Amino acid sequence: MWTSKDIYYISDSTGIMITNLGQALVCQFPEINFNEEQFPYIRTKEEAEKTLSYILEKSRGRRPIIFSTIMDNKVRDIFRASEVEFFDAFDFFLEPLEECLEAKALRVPGFSRHFDDVHMARRVEAIHYTLDHDDGTRTEELNEAEVILVGVSRSGKTPVSVYMATHMGLKVANFPLTNEYLHKSHIHTDVRRNLKKAIGLTTTPELLKNMREKRYPGSDYASISTCRAELSLAEIIFKQNNIPIISTAGKSIEEMATQVSQEMGLARKIMRP
Repeated sequence: MWTSKDIYYISDSTGIMITNLGQALVCQFPEINFNEEQFPYIRTKEEAEKTLSYILEKSRGRRPIIFSTIMDNKVRDIFRASEVEFFDAFDFFLEPLEECLEAKALRVPGFSRHFDDVHMARRVEAIHYTLDHDDGTRTEELNEAEVILVGVSRSGKTPVSVYMATHMGLKVANFPLTNEYLHKSHIHTDVRRNLKKAIGLTTTPELLKNMREKRYPGSDYASISTCRAELSLAEIIFKQNNIPIISTAGKSIEEMATQVSQEMGLARKIMRP
């Protein structure tokens, strides 16, 4: 078994897609150390030959892995050298898809980037909305939100909100359950008007304590008793208002965002221009 391996992501466009695909695959081999490099915008035979020469010289006969999304056959074939392990995404996906659909693909490098302006405009709008409606601000505009995250302080509302805006193009507001709401077991009127968009975030008292200690070490705010009490009171509010509850404990921001979008039925929606 290899203990280390050189990997090169080659593309005639930005290389983002093939890099994401390759990394999703190689992360399944944690015992191997991967040395990764990316080569975007390889569109001529001369650029391909120069890149392959660099790869072979650097890897010195250790059979490097190349992941590719190059459309031009003549450029792509340069990388089909016997000294490398060549994996082409279009060999695996595009050609079988052409057969399945009984149609020919455009085979235009970076064609998906043509939609960037539309996608970017949507994401920028979502980001602006999310930042403007962080931590309970401008609640009178919650009807414009696609998701409203509710929870106690430091339960993960802001990072999940920002991730969903930047990566999913969703308008996400978040509202903190402060003592004003916790001890009276009620929720803000503007949130109540939009309960169908609300998701409650919770965590464990221990993790909440750790998060709060980083900001206010030794404070009552960060004590385990305060954390335990606030989480319990928040859960009462969630149940009283039939707000779905998602625990952020032990999850990455990506996992939390995906779970929220699934709960809201947004994961099934694909953003199109």
